Amino acid sequence: MKLKLTKPIVFFDIESTGLDIAKDRIVEISILKVFVDGHEECHTYRVNPEITISENASSVHGITNDNVKDCPTFKSISKTISKLIEGSDIGGFNSNRFDIPLLAEEFLRCDNPIDLRKCRFVDVQTIFHKMEKRTLEAAYSFYCNKELVNAHSALADAKATYEVLQAQLDKYPTLENDIAALSEFSSQNRNVDYMGWMIYDVKGDAVFNFGKHKGKRVTDVLATDQGYYAWIMNNDFPLDTKKQLTNIKLNMK
Repeated sequence: MKLKLTKPIVFFDIESTGLDIAKDRIVEISILKVFVDGHEECHTYRVNPEITISENASSVHGITNDNVKDCPTFKSISKTISKLIEGSDIGGFNSNRFDIPLLAEEFLRCDNPIDLRKCRFVDVQTIFHKMEKRTLEAAYSFYCNKELVNAHSALADAKATYEVLQAQLDKYPTLENDIAALSEFSSQNRNVDYMGWMIYDVKGDAVFNFGKHKGKRVTDVLATDQGYYAWIMNNDFPLDTKKQLTNIKLNMK
């Protein structure tokens, strides 16, 4: 089913040096931009991550340190990437839990002011898991009746994600062909930070979603356990998590 769009949507996929949002970096990003009239643009960028690609990561996506040593850094292409995203919604596969938080970290490192929270996020994996419970290759086979060639190539994964979303709309009449509705359906929580270390509760208050203070209001914890803020700021939490926590702290009355 063709997507009903009121503005462009960007399907993107990232290959990285590893899986640690706070420490790892992008080595390849592919963007498939779908416009309201249905035409598509594809962009793929290899990136010098300025750190070593782990052997485990290279074994998955096939990109080695030699492959990217002469590529541009993310900082040098960040404005190009942000221009492709600005004014668009975002779609991906496991993007809410990995690709979007990792991309946000890269933007924060190079002081790019783009605010991804202005976009609506459609996570095709979440739709898949809620409906069928499986992986991108399995989803592609299940919904599109095709074999995913070049899995873990960023461009192949981004294109497959777009095709899977269209096929999901065909398969499930209860899914509304509307980006706002799809964004809401594919959200796991109402996250304060991209990684979901803090989430909004039913009252709309920010609460911690991990550790000894899980379920407690962030403002209450900051008021009663003043060392907790310093502990988070001095440990390997994502920059975005630290930024959102600091914003809450600064806005406390």
